[in-house]
Amino acid sequence: MRLCRILPSCCLVLSLMAVTGVSALTVRGSVGQDVTLPCRYSVTDHGVTMMCWGRGEPTLSWCNNMIISTDGQSVNSRLSERYQLLGQLTGGDVSLTILHAQESDSGLYGCRVEIPGWFNDQK
Repeated sequence: MRLCRILPSCCLVLSLMAVTGVSALTVRGSVGQDVTLPCRYSVTDHGVTMMCWGRGEPTLSWCNNMIISTDGQSVNSRLSERYQLLGQLTGGDVSLTILHAQESDSGLYGCRVEIPGWFNDQK
């Protein structure tokens, strides 16, 4: 992915709360380009499970401002066709790709994977 270095207004900074506990990662992209926010979980350890992506930090029960979610097998809700899960969902790759990123896409994103049991969900 190319970083824009000439005009600051053409760059995006996307932060995400990733899956292992609550870890933060900053992803940079260029306006008009596709940007992928990584998120993976172990299907071997947890089986295929529901997940969601939202704007802002995930809550204890689900995603804030949900933009896309799955039942573990396929996408069952999507705010816009610009939000895609292009990885192998049943293999645990639930990375979010934002097609044709816009400046308004800058901000904090949260990936939440539902793990059965008390307080086991990964964010």
